[in-house]
Amino acid sequence: MKKVLFVASEAVPFIKTGGLADVVGSLPKYLDKRYFDARVILPKYMCMKEELRNSLEYIGDFYIDYAGTSKYVGVLKKEIDGVIFYFIDNEEYFGGPSPYGDWLYDIEKFIFFSQAALCALPFVDFRPDLIHCHDWQTGLVPVYLKDKFAGGEFFRGIKSVFTIHNLKFQGTWDIKTIQYFSGLSDYYFAPDKLEAFKDGNLLKGGLVYADAITTVSKTYAEEIQNPFYGEGMDGLLRARKNDLRGIVNGIDYNEFNPETDKLIYRNYNSKNFRKEKIKNKRALQKDLGLPVDDNKFMLAVISRLTDQKGFDLVEYMMDQICEENVQLVVLGTGDSKYENMFRHYAWKYPDRVSANIYYSEEMSHKIYAAADAFLMPSLFEPCGLSQLMSLRYGTLPIVRETGGLCDTVESYNEFESKGTGFSFANYNAHEMLDRINFAKHIYYDKKREWNKMIDRAMAVDFSWKQSALEYQALYDWLIG
Repeated sequence: MKKVLFVASEAVPFIKTGGLADVVGSLPKYLDKRYFDARVILPKYMCMKEELRNSLEYIGDFYIDYAGTSKYVGVLKKEIDGVIFYFIDNEEYFGGPSPYGDWLYDIEKFIFFSQAALCALPFVDFRPDLIHCHDWQTGLVPVYLKDKFAGGEFFRGIKSVFTIHNLKFQGTWDIKTIQYFSGLSDYYFAPDKLEAFKDGNLLKGGLVYADAITTVSKTYAEEIQNPFYGEGMDGLLRARKNDLRGIVNGIDYNEFNPETDKLIYRNYNSKNFRKEKIKNKRALQKDLGLPVDDNKFMLAVISRLTDQKGFDLVEYMMDQICEENVQLVVLGTGDSKYENMFRHYAWKYPDRVSANIYYSEEMSHKIYAAADAFLMPSLFEPCGLSQLMSLRYGTLPIVRETGGLCDTVESYNEFESKGTGFSFANYNAHEMLDRINFAKHIYYDKKREWNKMIDRAMAVDFSWKQSALEYQALYDWLIG
């Protein structure tokens, strides 16, 4: 039995701000339990749902030396779907209203978390063969395994994998501060180690010291070796390209299943969607106060409203997108300029635009099931989960060809009757509009072709099964 530990700052169902939580919460339970004992360690945030927080079982506590003081480390656990989750408790660090907040404070608390998580392993008597770290918050774990934890018998020979979910966020601060909290010597703050552009960089620690690096799609693994997508790390990633692989994220096909989903208005499957899917659209139109009309082309956006997601393109083309025969349904929060833009257009076109400037899991399922097409024109997208969910619900994605969007959406080819969505190559507002208009043309004028695309979209398999096999192969290669 091979033992694998996931160390991360978030995981469903406990705490989620983005796709990282879906991966860490889902992947361990899809690893083959005959060969792998996979467990997860997380911070115990006070902002977790109260019933989840109260359901954790207290194991014990100890103290560690951290930045010259003695810090309390409580350890709790809970088992879900055959996976044991451990939690590191310290209310000074994890007591805030959200998992992340102030940059400097986040750096201090996640360096603490990295040390506390490693110290907790002998305490809970679990010695992993491999530790799988996620994003900058755990970037120091591979460094510590080669440094202050390398001497002891318990930690000797433990391998590490570092996964990049989004290279843009790197955990950077001045070297003196990071050195003070990390307790690492001057040796580590050189340009070939943790120093980057005169600052200390936690993510770089993971990239330099992990035994293998993964990212969340094959195309993104290629893209980040180039300056445009590389966020200053492209040279290092090119140097480590033999240790870098892209594995596309999956989604939980039990949770996202139009046939059994309790959150949607009307269940349907790939056989009866022609009759049943439309009933979700009518119900959503009614709930959102839009005209109930089968002939309106419903375009959905469920996203963080930021530049990364391509909303500057959408802003440029809003009047053209909101034609008479289109209903645009938006769900999400983000930059105030985009929140206010969608509010403005909902005021300007109340019969065409519904701006839901909040986030709700239930509403997101309702929109995936109701819409005809899903818009995701990202500037860059390491993997993206929204397009996988929209495919699952037979809502055809309109995407830009980047990162995971390139790997998961096959662009429609009208001559060969192939494809599961629509895509455009250049980061260009007119190209995006052209694809939206082309999708509308197929929807209105070639309904049989549209329905055949839905057939293909609902048939593709982006469940965790395939991705889990690729991760297992990686673990086997590293553990030997």
